[in-house]
Amino acid sequence: MAKDLSTFNIKTHLRDFGPLLGFVGIVLLFSILTGGKIIQPRNLSLMLSQVFVLMIAATGVFFIMTVGGLDFSQGSILGLSSIIFCWVSQYNIFVAVVASVLAGAAMGAFNGFFHVKFKIASFIVTMCSQYFFRGLCKYITTKGPVPASIDVLSLDQTWFKMTLMLVVLVIAFTVWHFTRVGFDLRAIGAGETAARFSGCRPDLTKFLVYVSAGAITGFASFINVVRVGSITGTAGRQLETQILIALVLGGMPISGGAKARFSNIIIGTLTYCVLEKSLPMVFPVSATQQLVKGIIFLIVVALTIDHKSLKVIK
Repeated sequence: MAKDLSTFNIKTHLRDFGPLLGFVGIVLLFSILTGGKIIQPRNLSLMLSQVFVLMIAATGVFFIMTVGGLDFSQGSILGLSSIIFCWVSQYNIFVAVVASVLAGAAMGAFNGFFHVKFKIASFIVTMCSQYFFRGLCKYITTKGPVPASIDVLSLDQTWFKMTLMLVVLVIAFTVWHFTRVGFDLRAIGAGETAARFSGCRPDLTKFLVYVSAGAITGFASFINVVRVGSITGTAGRQLETQILIALVLGGMPISGGAKARFSNIIIGTLTYCVLEKSLPMVFPVSATQQLVKGIIFLIVVALTIDHKSLKVIK
């Protein structure tokens, strides 16, 4: 009995502190392997520029994964929202931000409606919508990239993007920890039947989660355009994969529920960005980089996965 309790405590601590220790370990390892290049100011600045969009978009997906769902359409939502922002920015930048958020929310509502109304698994719905939204992106950009207003480029300041990211994180953190919504999300992830008896409305909550995630990614598209200036049909490609890997690296349980931690977003995103920047310095061959990332990803999943609570993704 004592041995079982000890093993349980070790696994619990591993899930709680493993992602942070893993992040520190990866930073130290690649600092040594790159001869300190990875922590040079220029490289840190480049890594930071990759963090903003990924961390904001990952915040919305974090809520979706908490209720036990997945979303593979985030990259396409980012791309289409970015195009809409570029169009409207020619008239007014503030209105363009609102338009991109509303566009993202509408695409999230599309996912949520088919998932909730027709009881289709989230990964199937979002994989279908991924191709649909991506097709629209490529159709719109057939004749070339869609440029944003020239005034948008003046907003490409690190302090500005950092401030926007922190505002999103603070709002999400407040909702997660200090409102009934956060409790309902964790309850649904743990079990819909029990959540319903506790007064939660799972279908409505899940629908609103997808709407919110889309809106958050729509806001991230603003920062994406500020960074690149114009949008092509490939904008946001593989963002959904990056988000999923980042959250799992941060210790996010695939099945969601009460074991989800808000720190999964921050630690996971930072870990992923460090890997993305460090691997090319150590392994010049792209195939080797993919192999190493795959190995690291598998190790993290093997160490942090909770087999007892694992269930089919909703």
